[in-house]
Amino acid sequence: MPAVEGLRSPYDKSAGGLRHLGRMFDKMRLKQAGKLPPDFERNYGLSFGLDGILCGFLGVKFEDIEARVQAGGADAEIVEWVFSHGLRPSKTQAVVWNEYIRKLGWNDRGSAVLAKAKAEGGYADRHDVVTILDGIEVSEGREPPAQRS
Repeated sequence: MPAVEGLRSPYDKSAGGLRHLGRMFDKMRLKQAGKLPPDFERNYGLSFGLDGILCGFLGVKFEDIEARVQAGGADAEIVEWVFSHGLRPSKTQAVVWNEYIRKLGWNDRGSAVLAKAKAEGGYADRHDVVTILDGIEVSEGREPPAQRS
């Protein structure tokens, strides 16, 4: 997948302090504007993908967040709506989410997905790509951050 203008890194925590939340908003906005590339369509809003996992964590349906994004507003307003309709993560819950999603694909159920993406993307030899978020970074032309244990 190529880099897409207006699409944040999944590592970004600027929306509500949660990784991937701002990116999910960006994907929704891009889709609503007819600018989401076809490569992104197959994973858009999937219950077992990053969008669905995050929505499950927050206890809010993807479609409901999508409708709220469609209604407009800044990230902070949409974040407040999401948190008021589902989970408002405590600092500890935010850390747990951020660390879980940061490590997804590293020796867990996402490992096979990551291996397939690396093979299809032509970066199977990249030993620094150890998580799904790393794979997204590389596929969009960014270098993954150094991993910490």
